[in-house]
Amino acid sequence: MVYRYDFLVIGSGIAGMSFALKVAKYGKVAIIAKNSLEEANTYFAQGGVASVTNPWDNFEKHIADTLDAGAGICDVKAVEKVVREAPNQIKELISWGVDFDKDETGHFDLHKEGGHSEFRILHHKDNTGAEIQVSLIDTVRSHPNIDVFDNHFAIDILTQHHLGRVVTRHTQGIECYGAYILDQATGRVDTFLSRITMMATGGIGCIYHTTTNPLVATGDGIAMVARAKGEIKGMEFVQFHPTALYHPGDRPSFLISEAMRGYGGILRTKDGKEFMDKYDPRKSLAPRDIVARAIDTEMKIRGDDHVYLDVTHKDPDETRKHFPTIYEKCLSYGIDITKDYIPVAPAAHYLCGGIRVNLDGESSIGRLYANGECACTGLHGANRLASNSLIEAVVFADAAAKHAIPRFQNYAFEEGIPEWNAEGTTWPEELVLVTQSYKEVGEIMSSYVGIVRSDLRLKRAMDRLNILFRETEDLFQRSVVSRDICELRNIIKVSYLVIKQATERKESRGLHYTIDYPDRLPNSSL
Repeated sequence: MVYRYDFLVIGSGIAGMSFALKVAKYGKVAIIAKNSLEEANTYFAQGGVASVTNPWDNFEKHIADTLDAGAGICDVKAVEKVVREAPNQIKELISWGVDFDKDETGHFDLHKEGGHSEFRILHHKDNTGAEIQVSLIDTVRSHPNIDVFDNHFAIDILTQHHLGRVVTRHTQGIECYGAYILDQATGRVDTFLSRITMMATGGIGCIYHTTTNPLVATGDGIAMVARAKGEIKGMEFVQFHPTALYHPGDRPSFLISEAMRGYGGILRTKDGKEFMDKYDPRKSLAPRDIVARAIDTEMKIRGDDHVYLDVTHKDPDETRKHFPTIYEKCLSYGIDITKDYIPVAPAAHYLCGGIRVNLDGESSIGRLYANGECACTGLHGANRLASNSLIEAVVFADAAAKHAIPRFQNYAFEEGIPEWNAEGTTWPEELVLVTQSYKEVGEIMSSYVGIVRSDLRLKRAMDRLNILFRETEDLFQRSVVSRDICELRNIIKVSYLVIKQATERKESRGLHYTIDYPDRLPNSSL
């Protein structure tokens, strides 16, 4: 079946839905959701949204904090854009039904998180992402110009390659005409043609064995764009959240919000000793890369599998009020956070790189935009400042919409795209080939491409990944297309990009730390 839409949005988080809402008054929109609209990284974001909203804060402070966290390679124009446009986008989120917490005076109840010099984090208790996601879902589903395709999976974007034209990375004028989409209920692959495509597929956390990301975060959009010869940047900068709840067997790991350290939480070793003062004068409020490496170092020195986060010195009622979700989750494991230390360990959390886009959200492929965690806008540089990502998604959704709306009607639906060809394919005789390879990727990345890296570890990871790549490509060519085989193919492609770009960076900067090059190169902007 062939569908035609003015705007095709692949992804169902804040990045995709906010773009859809902004363009829907001008044309027909299709949103492709891998599962349901609810299951996106946005839903699981606890902390909040960073924005200057109070009189003692200012844009210059927020810009300086972001640049400091980004370790010298942020795009200054992108930083200024997000910070200065954030307050107006907060107003739009509120107009879509998002309810941020307020204090008894009616002003926003602002949190402070690691790396921020001021209280500027708007939040809804400790489930801000869920509040945003639910509010946007209600607005999206009631919009007459938006069609939602739940349980659909994007396989590949459509370019000149599908018309039989030779396309290389250096070809000028590569364009996106839509995507092949798998209907998971029927197994049918449909052709979605579009004037404009927005890639908003979220993160890559599932390339690691331990991650806070939902299990849909398999880097699909980045892999699709890389296969289409689009430019991918900054993949070495994978942020490990310092404080995921340590509970072996859980996948994904439950996130213990950054806001809990802003609230006054103290990191301690298993014998109860505070340790962050050895690593940074900001102690437990240092940026995430510093905190994650400090925890990793302490665990390796001591041979421990976790450390503790302590909020037992805080008022119990206030703790339960501010962190009800965390309180209930920990209590379900027998941990009363008002009385007990919380066992935590780092877990893969956020990608600062991705599909390179400009200030209008355009990728290097014509008619293709990217937004959210799958995009590299330049805002984060080598390390994301806490709570900058949700506001980035809304600001760049606005930028992409303003750029695309005056142009989309100039693009015709590309004719001549062939239907998906499944001739000669069969169902894999043993699905264990897929599931076992998936597990192997996670073990390779967690063992060799984690918080601390080396040339030897990266080479070993690449050697093992190359074997899985060859096996998986052969299996993909022979098999009836399925979500499982596509996700495996995507996590291998994304893992390759992480390893390759980590290998190319001969320095330690931000989230990329290698024992072979422990120092940061002066004036480096690789």
